[in-house]
Amino acid sequence: EKNYTTHDLELGAVVFALKIWRHYLYGTKCMVFIDHKSLQHILDQKELNMRQRRWLKLLSDYDCDIRYHPRKANVVADALSRKERQIKARKPENIKKEDVG
Repeated sequence: EKNYTTHDLELGAVVFALKIWRHYLYGTKCMVFIDHKSLQHILDQKELNMRQRRWLKLLSDYDCDIRYHPRKANVVADALSRKERQIKARKPENIKKEDVG
Protein backbone atom coordinates (compact mmCIF):
# COMPACT_ATOMS: atom_id res chain seq x y z
CA GLU A 1 0.00 0.00 0.00
CA LYS A 2 2.96 2.33 0.36
CA ASN A 3 3.29 2.52 -3.42
CA TYR A 4 -0.41 3.04 -4.14
CA THR A 5 -1.45 6.26 -5.85
CA THR A 6 -3.80 8.63 -4.04
CA HIS A 7 -6.53 7.50 -6.40
CA ASP A 8 -6.01 3.85 -5.39
CA LEU A 9 -5.81 4.68 -1.68
CA GLU A 10 -9.14 6.49 -1.84
CA LEU A 11 -10.79 3.66 -3.79
CA GLY A 12 -9.25 1.15 -1.39
CA ALA A 13 -10.81 2.99 1.55
CA VAL A 14 -14.24 2.74 -0.07
CA VAL A 15 -13.78 -0.98 -0.74
CA PHE A 16 -12.53 -1.56 2.82
CA ALA A 17 -15.58 0.22 4.28
CA LEU A 18 -17.95 -1.77 2.07
CA LYS A 19 -16.32 -5.04 3.16
CA ILE A 20 -16.52 -4.13 6.84
CA TRP A 21 -20.18 -3.06 6.67
CA ARG A 22 -21.30 -5.61 4.06
CA HIS A 23 -23.80 -7.25 6.44
CA TYR A 24 -25.72 -3.99 6.62
CA LEU A 25 -25.12 -2.68 3.09
CA TYR A 26 -25.55 -5.76 0.90
CA GLY A 27 -28.92 -5.66 -0.84
CA THR A 28 -29.75 -2.10 0.19
CA LYS A 29 -29.28 1.20 -1.62
CA CYS A 30 -26.43 3.21 -0.14
CA MET A 31 -24.59 6.41 -0.95
CA VAL A 32 -20.82 6.72 -0.59
CA PHE A 33 -19.57 10.26 -0.11
CA ILE A 34 -15.97 10.85 -1.13
CA ASP A 35 -13.70 13.89 -1.11
CA HIS A 36 -11.63 12.72 -4.08
CA LYS A 37 -13.40 14.07 -7.16
CA SER A 38 -11.87 11.72 -9.72
CA LEU A 39 -13.41 8.64 -8.08
CA GLN A 40 -16.82 9.81 -9.27
CA HIS A 41 -15.83 8.95 -12.82
CA ILE A 42 -13.92 5.73 -12.21
CA LEU A 43 -16.76 3.64 -13.62
CA ASP A 44 -16.39 5.45 -16.95
CA GLN A 45 -12.63 4.98 -17.29
CA LYS A 46 -11.38 2.65 -20.01
CA GLU A 47 -7.87 1.98 -18.75
CA LEU A 48 -7.74 0.44 -15.28
CA ASN A 49 -5.10 -1.63 -13.57
CA MET A 50 -5.93 -5.10 -12.24
CA ARG A 51 -6.43 -3.88 -8.68
CA GLN A 52 -8.93 -1.25 -9.79
CA ARG A 53 -10.78 -3.79 -11.94
CA ARG A 54 -11.02 -6.18 -9.00
CA TRP A 55 -12.28 -3.42 -6.71
CA LEU A 56 -14.81 -2.22 -9.28
CA LYS A 57 -16.12 -5.77 -9.60
CA LEU A 58 -16.64 -5.80 -5.84
CA LEU A 59 -18.34 -2.38 -6.04
CA SER A 60 -20.73 -3.72 -8.67
CA ASP A 61 -22.02 -6.27 -6.13
CA TYR A 62 -23.40 -3.39 -4.04
CA ASP A 63 -26.18 -0.99 -4.91
CA CYS A 64 -24.21 2.13 -4.05
CA ASP A 65 -24.01 5.57 -5.54
CA ILE A 66 -20.65 7.38 -5.32
CA ARG A 67 -20.99 11.12 -4.76
CA TYR A 68 -18.42 13.84 -4.37
CA HIS A 69 -18.55 15.89 -1.16
CA PRO A 70 -15.97 18.71 -0.99
CA ARG A 71 -13.43 18.40 1.80
CA LYS A 72 -14.07 21.93 3.10
CA ALA A 73 -17.79 21.18 3.42
CA ASN A 74 -17.15 17.99 5.40
CA VAL A 75 -17.11 19.68 8.81
CA VAL A 76 -18.10 16.63 10.86
CA ALA A 77 -15.28 14.39 9.64
CA ASP A 78 -12.84 17.28 9.98
CA ALA A 79 -13.90 17.84 13.60
CA LEU A 80 -13.51 14.14 14.40
CA SER A 81 -10.01 14.03 12.94
CA ARG A 82 -8.97 17.13 14.89
CA LYS A 83 -10.24 15.83 18.23
CA GLU A 84 -7.33 13.40 18.62
CA ARG A 85 -4.81 16.16 17.94
CA GLN A 86 -6.46 18.40 20.54
CA ILE A 87 -6.32 15.65 23.16
CA LYS A 88 -2.60 15.13 22.53
CA ALA A 89 -1.97 18.87 22.78
CA ARG A 90 -3.60 19.01 26.23
CA LYS A 91 -1.44 16.31 27.79
CA PRO A 92 0.80 17.70 30.57
CA GLU A 93 4.03 16.66 28.84
CA ASN A 94 3.05 18.68 25.77
CA ILE A 95 2.30 21.90 27.69
CA LYS A 96 5.25 24.26 28.00
CA LYS A 97 5.96 25.95 31.32
CA GLU A 98 5.63 29.37 29.66
CA ASP A 99 2.04 28.53 28.75
CA VAL A 100 1.05 27.88 32.37
CA GLY A 101 0.09 31.01 34.33
